Amino acid sequence: MTTGRGGRTVRDLRRGNRSAVLQRLYFGGPMSRQELGPATGLSSGSVSNVVGELVADGLLEEAGIVDSDGGRPRTLLRVAPGSAHMIGVDVGETRVRVELFDLALTELARTELPLLPRGCYDVGPIVDHVRTGIAAVLAEAGIGTERLLGVGVGVPGIVDREAPGGAVVHGQTIGWDAVPLEALLRATGALPDEVPYIIDNGARTLGQAEMWFGAGRGARDAVVVLFGSGVGASLITDGSPDGGTTEGTPLEWGHLTVSVRGRRCRCGALGCLEAYTGAESLLARWSERGRGTGDAPDSLDEEEALSALLAAAVAADPVAVEVLEETAEYLGAGLSDVINLFRPERILIGGWAGLLLGPHILPAVREHAARYSLRHPAERVTIDLGSLGPDAVTVGAATLPLSAFFATGGRRTPPQPQAEPPGWRTALEVRGGPAGRTRP
Repeated sequence: MTTGRGGRTVRDLRRGNRSAVLQRLYFGGPMSRQELGPATGLSSGSVSNVVGELVADGLLEEAGIVDSDGGRPRTLLRVAPGSAHMIGVDVGETRVRVELFDLALTELARTELPLLPRGCYDVGPIVDHVRTGIAAVLAEAGIGTERLLGVGVGVPGIVDREAPGGAVVHGQTIGWDAVPLEALLRATGALPDEVPYIIDNGARTLGQAEMWFGAGRGARDAVVVLFGSGVGASLITDGSPDGGTTEGTPLEWGHLTVSVRGRRCRCGALGCLEAYTGAESLLARWSERGRGTGDAPDSLDEEEALSALLAAAVAADPVAVEVLEETAEYLGAGLSDVINLFRPERILIGGWAGLLLGPHILPAVREHAARYSLRHPAERVTIDLGSLGPDAVTVGAATLPLSAFFATGGRRTPPQPQAEPPGWRTALEVRGGPAGRTRP
């Protein structure tokens, strides 16, 4: 193999050129061959060669013709939406959501499977839900796995993607102790070996979705908050203003200590931010103050109960108003930490609870964040809600195989065979049991 400057081979250069063209067309919209040269920095000959390859591979298609000044009309090109598919999975707090997308991230099918009993994070049932959901969306759309780039999975907790045997999840708040989720999913046989599972933290997938397609577009430095039963965040630094494929860094922001010897968090520690701002905490504090039984009965799920609390606050119930005001202050104070530490230009709040409460508490959150922050970084940051809605984690999960697709220049690279980690006969053999809560 011929080696060029910096040790790059001809194959590396070709892959990089393919990647540059694919990303420019994907994020920049339809474009002519003549425009692709300046946009990518490639010569006209390189553009012609790469476009020819990508058209032959079925990844690009014509998207119309435009007149040029005094010259021949120019053919516009775009990434062909039907040339590949991705599946995004959100292992959420009340259900597992599975969605199938085409290459343009248009939703083709979806299914949601509840976690029963509510909040049960046993690994066996969750792995079964993912397997069932994958089969359901493929069947609904009537497609096979031939063009499936992969399955992205957003989960709570810390994900070690470099672990031997595949990605391992450390989810202390949900009782997951080094769960080898990638190996467990692969063992279901739901997909051929050449279709990868790519697992990452849910806050990071939310952040990538908002930066690529949502309210984060145009920002280089941002923090995206996932506000649900608990809270987490993703830090994006030096992002691309036109979308790009820059990855964020998940932050265990919900476990910053905001009150020494304070309320006990579900992680086991005292005084975590999550113990004062997550939906679970809001509802617990409302109940402790005498409103939980009548206004938010135990039969309601968490989203319904939080809606009931919000309705009570709108109706001027003093306890509900007090709980929301406390939450806004703690959330603002927590955001002041990321403002002072990272000096982002933009903070976005997403997640089902954030989107539900945001319109009511966002002005107070901004006020408290400014009050607790240093003046200079506070003056350059904006705090807003995410724009992609409650499906943002699933969309972001689908971007994980899409990122790999761009990195390989649109060529599939089959995953390496993963050995089953020792000691895990696991969840599939003990369906419905607490397979993921302790190591056998």
